[in-house]
Amino acid sequence: KYDIMNDLMSGGLHRAWKAYTVMVANVREGSRVLDIAGGTGDLSLAFARKVGRTGTVVHTDINEAMLRTGRDRLLDEGFALPTLVCDAERLPFPDAYFDVVSVAFGLRNMTHKDLALAEMKRVLKPGGKLLVLEFSKVAPPLAKAYDWYSFKVLPRLGKLVAGDDASYRYLAESIRMHPGQEDLKALMKESGFGHVDYHNLTAGVVALHVGIRC
Repeated sequence: KYDIMNDLMSGGLHRAWKAYTVMVANVREGSRVLDIAGGTGDLSLAFARKVGRTGTVVHTDINEAMLRTGRDRLLDEGFALPTLVCDAERLPFPDAYFDVVSVAFGLRNMTHKDLALAEMKRVLKPGGKLLVLEFSKVAPPLAKAYDWYSFKVLPRLGKLVAGDDASYRYLAESIRMHPGQEDLKALMKESGFGHVDYHNLTAGVVALHVGIRC
């Protein structure tokens, strides 16, 4: 029910957020891309269509069940990508290997975000780009309504559709614990990214952070 819940929770906006991420990534024919916490494969599929036959997209997740679902979906679309269960805090890839690293709605769940970001920087080529798409701090005028939706509506929706209210209660709580826009920008700089910027999407419900390895 993961993809169905994404559509219901965001009113389909997650598709636009991911499309924007792919546009900003600006991957080209022959690029090497690492998709961390790739889950059901939305971004991996979009990147695979951009890099062509001469490029590589590596689809990874720490959750084997999610990864298997994503792999099957990618195969149904005609893409047999390298698929690997791995921990973002200990990436099994050589230094300076990828042109682009992406992590969508995954950094929030990593215990040691600083270690994960340092690993992402390590595997990027000089001039390579990290894209972190994640829930962030919503604009103040919307904060009360957003809290009501997050803590009252989401768990009920999760129970009704997925038979799981606890996971969606955790989702709301984890979003509040995740660093806001400026804090995550600072953390990325501390992790060694020479230039970091962010783009607020949907009034800050989500932010896309972009870091360049210098």
